Amino acid sequence: MRDLFTIGEISKLFNINIKTLRYYDEIDLFKPIFIDRTNSYRYYSANQFEQLNTIQYLKALGMSLKIIDYHLKERSTDTIIELFEKQKKITEKKIKELEFIKQKIETRISQINYARQYDNLNVIQEVEFKKREVVLLKQKIKSNNDLELSIRQLENKANKNASIFNGKVGVSISIDKLKDRLFDEYDSIFSFVEGEAYNKKLLKVLPQGAYVTIRFNGTHNSSPVYYDKLLKYIEEKGYTIMEDSIEITLIDYGLTTEKSEFITEIQILINKS
Repeated sequence: MRDLFTIGEISKLFNINIKTLRYYDEIDLFKPIFIDRTNSYRYYSANQFEQLNTIQYLKALGMSLKIIDYHLKERSTDTIIELFEKQKKITEKKIKELEFIKQKIETRISQINYARQYDNLNVIQEVEFKKREVVLLKQKIKSNNDLELSIRQLENKANKNASIFNGKVGVSISIDKLKDRLFDEYDSIFSFVEGEAYNKKLLKVLPQGAYVTIRFNGTHNSSPVYYDKLLKYIEEKGYTIMEDSIEITLIDYGLTTEKSEFITEIQILINKS
């Protein structure tokens, strides 16, 4: 059996990039057993294969190079059990985080598919919604620039960031303004809660009940005419408005550059009796 192997041969045998092996040498994690001073070639012994295999194994389990180096220097069954227990907890936490991300992706896919039910565009519907939790900031919003600023402010006050908020932000018009047919200014901005930990002072529950809704092609700028349609419908039916409106852009420039695909929905809680 051969005694020495070049760095290139080790790279092929273990499927490790040569740059990685050089880096392991630099940080004293896995050093060549011999370096030819005439050409600086690195050589490794077959006796080192087990050590490199251990590094690869522990790295595949998600352990840092620092932790791996510690194990190699303090190698014992007690040490490895301790490291495995710690890595198990780290892995379990990552699994929970990934499941949470998976749930958010599934929710977003469902929301987009719901928005793309084009046969229901411009159609007034009466829909029963279960109670929903949001973080809400009372604030006057007039223009799109005001809206973007309000989103940032809500993020900061709610202790969350834009990646969390993407696709869940809505605005509201107060009951009084709805009754007065004033649709040029919003009175609050909110984001739906999906299991995140938010500032409790901003939490609000949107009541369970019957909502009169309409979905249309466009953004918040297109909404006034649809508010008018909803209010005429509510008056004709003899319903009573119970809460501020809920207006959500389901598909916008964050998802597509095609304005023809932009979808917004307005929901108004009503009492039928």
